[in-house]
Amino acid sequence: MGFFIEMLLKLLFLFSIIPFLLSEKLQKKYDMRINPQVEYTIFSGPQKISRIEEDFIDETSGMVVSQKYPGHIFVHNDSDGAAEIYALDTLGNYLGSIRLDGVRNRDWEDLAIGPGPDAGESYLYIGDIGDNFSRYSELIIYRIPEPEALDPEEKLLVVPEKIVLKYPDGSKDAETMFIDPLTGHLYVLTKRDASNTLYKAAAPDLVDGNKVTLERVMDMPITLSVGGDISADGRQILIKNYWVVYYWNREPGESLEETLKQQPKLLPYEPEPQGEAIAFTPSGQAYFTLSEKKLRVEPVLYRYEKVLTPE
Repeated sequence: MGFFIEMLLKLLFLFSIIPFLLSEKLQKKYDMRINPQVEYTIFSGPQKISRIEEDFIDETSGMVVSQKYPGHIFVHNDSDGAAEIYALDTLGNYLGSIRLDGVRNRDWEDLAIGPGPDAGESYLYIGDIGDNFSRYSELIIYRIPEPEALDPEEKLLVVPEKIVLKYPDGSKDAETMFIDPLTGHLYVLTKRDASNTLYKAAAPDLVDGNKVTLERVMDMPITLSVGGDISADGRQILIKNYWVVYYWNREPGESLEETLKQQPKLLPYEPEPQGEAIAFTPSGQAYFTLSEKKLRVEPVLYRYEKVLTPE
């Protein structure tokens, strides 16, 4: 019975990626813009950087670009993977890994970078926020300072801070988390609602060992959100689902909530069978995407360059 269930799931997955594969082929062959609302005047179409060669980086669900070393990208795998963060360079070459001591990867779904306890220091936030069956009462956020240089031959072992979050209105699945660099607030965006819901944990509450009840902020006209990021200057916001990358430009003096209430623009996006990871470069002049490995579809690192500063 297990064999037949597995085969059925694989067939369902094959059918689900047909639209992605067709749209990719049509776009490349006929230079068609499948979605006429996509803005090609802010960021360019994708540049294929490289296929990720390391077999152990196969279910990437979170990604950020280092603020300490702008040429480094940090990624992690999905549920039940190793409790490790992997470092790549911006050409996709493996640089080393960070092992979180005493931690289990229950369902890590996103990675964020931003301020933390020490002023001037950048921190990595690992979001154990996935919950496919809405069975967990708590979300767990692990936080570590950005590491020094890594050795590809040796794992760096670190003991993270641990912050426990709870929804005010019951368990939910989420795959999107980001830190507002202007306030230090942490945001979680749910996935499976018809309109995904944004929640917030205020910066002063993000203390090691704390248990924090999230504040419900707003419902958004997005569904199946799987990743997001905010540029290091706080001026640009990205949220993606499996088909679309949404983009907001934040005006000086606006709160993040005020910005996200506005109509987003749609940015170029290379169709990926299981694309869940997206991240700005520290300058905000480019963003990367990276997919999970599914069946025979290998993960590819894509880069999108900025071509216009939005008004």
